[in-house]
Amino acid sequence: MRAAKDWQDYRLLDTSSGEKLEKWGAVMLVRPDPQIIWRTEKGAAWASPDARYHRSPAGGGSWEYLKKFPPSWEIGWRELRFKISPTGFKHTGLFPEQAVNWALFQQLIREAGRPVSVLNLFAYTGGATLAALSAGASVCHVDASKGMVQWAKENAALSGLDGKPVRWIVDDCEKFVARELRRGRRYDAVIMDPPSYGRGPGGEVWQLEEKIYDLVKLCAEALSDNPLFFALNSYTTGLSPSVMAYLLEATVGKRFNGEVAADEIGLPVEASGSVLPCGSTALFIGPR
Repeated sequence: MRAAKDWQDYRLLDTSSGEKLEKWGAVMLVRPDPQIIWRTEKGAAWASPDARYHRSPAGGGSWEYLKKFPPSWEIGWRELRFKISPTGFKHTGLFPEQAVNWALFQQLIREAGRPVSVLNLFAYTGGATLAALSAGASVCHVDASKGMVQWAKENAALSGLDGKPVRWIVDDCEKFVARELRRGRRYDAVIMDPPSYGRGPGGEVWQLEEKIYDLVKLCAEALSDNPLFFALNSYTTGLSPSVMAYLLEATVGKRFNGEVAADEIGLPVEASGSVLPCGSTALFIGPR
């Protein structure tokens, strides 16, 4: 497992009984996590969080605010700055475990020795986009949510990257890639972070396991003739790292020389010294 590090203002303090205790800057939050099946003893810090998210038996949930704190604030990772704000579905606008991938993307881009264009799909609030921009790449940032793209723009401004070469696109990722292929536009790297579940324009529900092969195959066609990397993230328990690696080998690896690897990513837990699993990443790295 690869664990995220280099956070200035984020800490995973403890985990127990289906919950994690986190410090986001000066704000302490308790959020549910179904993977935390252990019931270890909770220390004194658990007694005084600023807010706790409660799941509803009917689905979704809500925040219980126990202390006053700003509706949004900033935290930092390396040279980047991010706006944090609790959202309706337990999220804060950032997945801190992804920092382990951001560090790798920065390294690959800086060591490439050539201009690098990145296509970041399902790009959320822009963590990977900012990491790539800060390493010198140009980025096409695509997300179907106008609000998330605006949030990503704010993060770019906070990080002093708003003048860097980036295209901010609000669109369905699959449809956008299909149009880019018809235009003949290609990218040196692709980053994909698709949701586990989604809804089509008519409200139809689809599951990632049923759609992911065709989606990855389509996006692999958007790679240039000399690709740097292709990264596929997943929080879907049905997609193990080995399955994701096989998927990349059958698509990207079949077209290009390079190496494919996959692993869990996670966050160090201060109270135990262990690492909390937080999803998986499969990565194709082109020949260097």
